[in-house]
Amino acid sequence: MKKQGPKGKFMATVKVGPKGQIVIPKEVRDMFDVKPGDTMVLLADVERGIALQNYSMMDVIMKSILSAQEERVKGKEEE
Repeated sequence: MKKQGPKGKFMATVKVGPKGQIVIPKEVRDMFDVKPGDTMVLLADVERGIALQNYSMMDVIMKSILSAQEERVKGKEEE
């Protein structure tokens, strides 16, 4: 199933192959300029699910994770 939503939005179902691989739909690869050989970062959270980001976003992702962790530490210190 594929569904083009509003501009910049897309939804599709994908099947996991025997080696755990999925195919990113062409529409999504085009939307995010994903090319063969690109390195992707897989993020997984039991409560929030799975996300893929291009490795070029790693700096932004790490800053976000570290910032959230600092906020948790500050909250515990204030208790």
